Amino acid sequence: MEFAVKALRTQNFRRLCREYGISAKTGYKWMERLLRDGLAGMREESRRPRHHPEALGEEVVCEMVRLKQAHRHWGPRKIRDLYERKYGTSPSESSFKRVLERAGLTEPRRLRRAREGGRLQQGKRAQACNEVWTVDFKGWWNDRRGERCEPLTVRDEFSRYVLELRRLPDSRTETVRARFERLFENHGLPGAIRSDNGVPFAASRSVWGISRLSAWWLALGIDLERGRPAHPQDNGGHERMHRDISREIEPVKGDQDAMDVWREEFNHERPHEALDMKRPAEVYQKSARKYQGTPQDLEYEGMATRRVNGVGLISWKNEGIAISSSLRGWSVGIQAAQQSLYEVRFSRLLLGWIDERTDSFLRADIRPQEAGQTKEKV
Repeated sequence: MEFAVKALRTQNFRRLCREYGISAKTGYKWMERLLRDGLAGMREESRRPRHHPEALGEEVVCEMVRLKQAHRHWGPRKIRDLYERKYGTSPSESSFKRVLERAGLTEPRRLRRAREGGRLQQGKRAQACNEVWTVDFKGWWNDRRGERCEPLTVRDEFSRYVLELRRLPDSRTETVRARFERLFENHGLPGAIRSDNGVPFAASRSVWGISRLSAWWLALGIDLERGRPAHPQDNGGHERMHRDISREIEPVKGDQDAMDVWREEFNHERPHEALDMKRPAEVYQKSARKYQGTPQDLEYEGMATRRVNGVGLISWKNEGIAISSSLRGWSVGIQAAQQSLYEVRFSRLLLGWIDERTDSFLRADIRPQEAGQTKEKV
């Protein structure tokens, strides 16, 4: 401030600059700031450049914001991938984060405490398409007409491809089976299907929770996988998809048309980090196992067979043995195991053992210490 005031009165400007140990350029800058802004102009200013040769243009920023507004629940990485696919090149990921944050279009990611893992009756995560399909009913909402909407959702675990997002008139076995027949015709058969323990996918009192629907899957050679009761994290990928549906379809009271549009976008436009930013439709391939209809019955090589009657019983050595009413109409295979026990199988699944000493059925899904109680009840 002292220099700037003296500079306004001095006859030898350059000598004054030498006295204060500054260049003439700096001296003129300080004097101009005093004339323009008064003493406030003498404060230290930011050294950040006002212009940058690689600064984003207005059109680029507007397009970044427009894409984000069209996909409100996508993060900066997905928006950048979408931009790059559309224009062939794009700004850096950090630029997208900065622009969208300044526009108020991002939310800080919540940190979640890791929960205990582990799955019941499940194998490893799918390593190829159609190894595992996951299925569930999405929690219901009311559509624009006030009618209940509770869609069936089916997803390929490996590719994240949504095979079905369908509003059904009800959740009865016959209705759900009809949709799966269409899926099998269009995509082939999966190796396994993972579900929760709710109807119609499971029956709580049946051996291994087999329902009429899952018995049909087993008859087609499809293995069953189940999550533990009250542990949605066992089918976490599917639940994550349901959360997206809750945020993007449910608030607008979407109907089947809205779900069809969402499914098309999810499969063909939305990139997934787990797929190296590919779209599910770019990864998914139909199963090599073709659906050839439902067999009349099952055959068991080298085993005796018994047909399960309408109330879930089989006849074994003139005794009625209770197996499961979910298997009515199907045959089970029986073969000697050890001592007085005989294995009972349905398709490739071990159901349990017939104990000749008590003419009872010992379920394979019940712990040994509980077997005695079950045997007496049967």
